Amino acid sequence: MNRDHPMAGTVPITLFEAASMPHYATHQPACDSFGRRIDYLRISLTDRCNMRCVYCMPVVGMQFAPRPELLTNAELLRVVQAAATAGFRKLRLTGGEPTLRQDLVELIRAMKALPGIEHIAMTSNALRLRHQAHQLKAAGLDRVNISIDSLDPLKFRQISYGANLDDVWAGIEAANAAGLHPIKLNAVIVRGLNDDEVVALASLTTRYPWELRFIEVMPLSGVANLAEDGVVSTSELIAHIEAHFGPLQLEEHHAADPARCYRIPGAPGKLGFISAVTDPFCDTCNRMRLTADGRLHLCLLRDNEVDLRAALRNGASQAKLEQIIRHAVYLKPWGHGLPEGVLPTLRGMSELGG
Repeated sequence: MNRDHPMAGTVPITLFEAASMPHYATHQPACDSFGRRIDYLRISLTDRCNMRCVYCMPVVGMQFAPRPELLTNAELLRVVQAAATAGFRKLRLTGGEPTLRQDLVELIRAMKALPGIEHIAMTSNALRLRHQAHQLKAAGLDRVNISIDSLDPLKFRQISYGANLDDVWAGIEAANAAGLHPIKLNAVIVRGLNDDEVVALASLTTRYPWELRFIEVMPLSGVANLAEDGVVSTSELIAHIEAHFGPLQLEEHHAADPARCYRIPGAPGKLGFISAVTDPFCDTCNRMRLTADGRLHLCLLRDNEVDLRAALRNGASQAKLEQIIRHAVYLKPWGHGLPEGVLPTLRGMSELGG
């Protein structure tokens, strides 16, 4: 594989017109220029959130997209249908906070009914799941990832700028009761902020059959300064956990899963470590992201994008949408450029959903 692909460090990409776009074979799974099969689409339903986590959204200076700039439900379904035809099989609904999207239940039901879509997951802060979990499950949502960065109510309120930990826990319990399994809990660890809670968070897996995923803070727009000194490496986290629980057991690893999983001996749950900064997993990446305003974002930590909203609103056919998606997949960069000092500047985490 050629990691020095000419698209590896470009600026954002605009819509490619039909006349200049190569033809891509239909009825075959979309692959990028490195031979990776891309079949997982993360869809940001909104850039808004009812929390303000410090590693995700700056406290001041946020500018949210006006509603007319966001894809409508009908436009989203057209994109998902074209993506499914191009070989995408798994969807993840993100935000901002996806439960803020109106008609979420109906949208999930319609997405799950599209031929080719096999699995729909969602990443949420769980504040609204207490009242929505059973409806979402009935509509076709398969499982959830839930963010929980602290088990201390005061610290949780500090990290989230005012959210109530009890509300999040009630949402987790509702998701569990609704059968949105396997439940995965996401904890972004930031040095000096919540790295002293690693053992407490890990101990959740000794009581529940869930996966607790430790995620390195990422230097996206708006929080790059926090990430510069805040990254706690996976090796450091594992050493800290093993000092308390003893040697961890390595679990079988599925190639497309960004988390390397371990288990505390005898625990019903698992520990996952996502090390996008210190130990990238670009060689097995199978995903792309659709922003709420209709851009295909080709790599989380680069600024490359392809505009689908313009195509939708200029009357593109389903066949043309599929070709644009296949072209975007082909242009997907090998991976991020953090080791070379290339930082993403176009969008923040709240616009991309992780």
